[in-house]
Order: sequence, then structure tokens, then C-alpha cells
Amino acid sequence: MKVIKKTAEYTVSQKRSGRYAVTAADGSAINAEEKTKILLAEELIKLTEPKAAEPEAEEAPAEEAAAE
Repeated sequence: MKVIKKTAEYTVSQKRSGRYAVTAADGSAINAEEKTKILLAEELIKLTEPKAAEPEAEEAPAEEAAAE
């Protein structure tokens, strides 16, 4: 892994796959929302809003089930 940034609180590394790992100063992994906040602060990732489900996609299985 390649070290991207090292601070007193955490270390951000990049894996060969391109994904990021965040490790606390004590060596434990930082995950979930805290990891996301750190990566956003370092501008390594961008968050996008989840796409809304298309109404056509939801109606199609119901119509198929009714036809059978």
C-alpha cells in the first residue's frame, strides 16, 4: 500500500486496487462514516446523491406477476 497522507490522528493509504484504507494512530482500522468524513476532507473521494428508483422498473415485475 502507498501512504497518501499521514497525520497525528490517522494514516490514509491507497491499495493497489485503487481503494483507500484509513488507519488510526494506534493501528486499528477506521471504517464507515468516520472513514468517509476523512476521505472527503482530504478530497480523495466525492459523494453523489443516490439515484431515485425509476417508476417503470418498479411497475414491470408487478405487471409480469399479474399476467401469470
